[in-house]
Amino acid sequence: MTGDMRYFNTAGPVKPAKHYHVPPLSRLDVDNLLELLRQEKYFALHAPRQTGKTSTLLALRRELNDCGEFRCAYVNVEVGQSSREDVGAAMQAILSALARGARHSLDDRFVAGIWRDVLEEAGPHDALGETLARWAEADARPLVLLIDEIDALVGDSLVSVLRQLRAGYPERPRRFPQSVILCGVRDVRDYRMHSPSGREIIAGGSAFNIRAESLRLGDFSRREVESLLAQHREDTGQPFTDGAHAAVWELTRGQPWLVNALAYEACFRDEAGRDRERPVRAIAIRGARDRLILRRETHLEQLTDKLREERVRRVIEPLLSGSAAIAPIPVDDLDYARDLGLVARENPIAIANPIYREMIPRDLTHTTQAGFEHDAAWYVDEGGALRANDLLAVFQDFFRQHSEHWVERFQYKGAGPQLLLQAFLQRIVNSGGRIEREYGLGRGRTDLLIVWPLAATPRRTEVDADGRIGTRPATQKIVVECKVLRSGPARTLRDGLEQTRAYMDRCAAPEGHLVIFDRDEDKSWDRKIYIREETGGGAPVTVWGM
Repeated sequence: MTGDMRYFNTAGPVKPAKHYHVPPLSRLDVDNLLELLRQEKYFALHAPRQTGKTSTLLALRRELNDCGEFRCAYVNVEVGQSSREDVGAAMQAILSALARGARHSLDDRFVAGIWRDVLEEAGPHDALGETLARWAEADARPLVLLIDEIDALVGDSLVSVLRQLRAGYPERPRRFPQSVILCGVRDVRDYRMHSPSGREIIAGGSAFNIRAESLRLGDFSRREVESLLAQHREDTGQPFTDGAHAAVWELTRGQPWLVNALAYEACFRDEAGRDRERPVRAIAIRGARDRLILRRETHLEQLTDKLREERVRRVIEPLLSGSAAIAPIPVDDLDYARDLGLVARENPIAIANPIYREMIPRDLTHTTQAGFEHDAAWYVDEGGALRANDLLAVFQDFFRQHSEHWVERFQYKGAGPQLLLQAFLQRIVNSGGRIEREYGLGRGRTDLLIVWPLAATPRRTEVDADGRIGTRPATQKIVVECKVLRSGPARTLRDGLEQTRAYMDRCAAPEGHLVIFDRDEDKSWDRKIYIREETGGGAPVTVWGM
């Protein structure tokens, strides 16, 4: 690889000379943003993690400083996070970072020359405000301040920063920054600051009620994804096939980190993908997806860590169970899940993309999978096929004996039976197969498709996602449909059979199983447990009562 080769960026801000990229400012309405600056507005810019916020702020800083109308400074206040409630330590770190940023981007050493004295004279609860006031007065050009990772601060440290900005706001533009942009994952209104000193929760809107509006940085459009992938072809001559383009879009729905991570995995980490004479095909993108999920990359791990928060659970749990929400999902909780990037912006309420849809149940059952002692070899016949009947019979017996204990382990108890089944199946198929999942609010079921490789079976001729005809390893497809008994046995069975057969037809799966969980605590297990073969009215389906 030559030193000047560009690559797909998965960590840190974009460097145009090193990274394929979508021009950061093309993702914003720059004319509107400039108008807000000229109107002396303070506002927020927010987006999920690793979607390009910092790259956008740095590009905006360059644009504003190059045009000469403003002097623009950038500061990342994440440096104050480790100080937590120690406002003095947090303010010292923030002022030091501000001085460094001014020196690097503006060749301005004014802040570096005063901040230590100001901190000593004014104290931590006014040092930022006083420093900004003196800095604004020192130059006739209006000062614009870009504050990144604002919601990384916690408690009193965050309260202090917001209140100092609010206190100086009336003095703008001559004696305070003309405009301030607060950038983070969440909008300002959603900052919930637990202040130990006051023993109260302070909402962001009350601590900083001068925000004019909030801008959101969205995901890539399909056109932007195609433009990004085309840059690799232009630089290396290696194209992405139409099938690969479609796979990247379908799996990521334009989430910037996922797009870059899939492409980097397929083109730079995969040995076959490093052969620039070979086009990148859909199968390589799907393989990249599997490896990213198995490695639990930092982006995915940070995102799933949010699943432990109660307000996220209230949104995600009904999606996982496939039920309608027992109570309306609180609007603030839904907005928060959307701000995190877990849930799609548009209705109906759904997980943001197929990779997150795969990752969430895996993460929620990660430790549970390790608790199962079953080996895949127990359920594979001499021809290499997975014996799904044996597998589900063992799970049925396990569920009868242990479900109450195991479901109680889940924070997401409302989706506990479905998660327990997925954990059991995932443990088995990890040895070579995969599970594809479909679930969502009000669907009334969870669709699982087990895809199992048949190594001992002769290869078969088929057309792949790129339209090529060739031989492929044979696979076994098994549909497992999960439902909770809610509307009476007859209707649940009727609807379940119809849904299972429709999913079998769509997936071209010859084998189907319908699992019906009965959560009536007053009913005996002898009445809940049964196995039934349903052959009338369509493809045969095995029904498992639990």
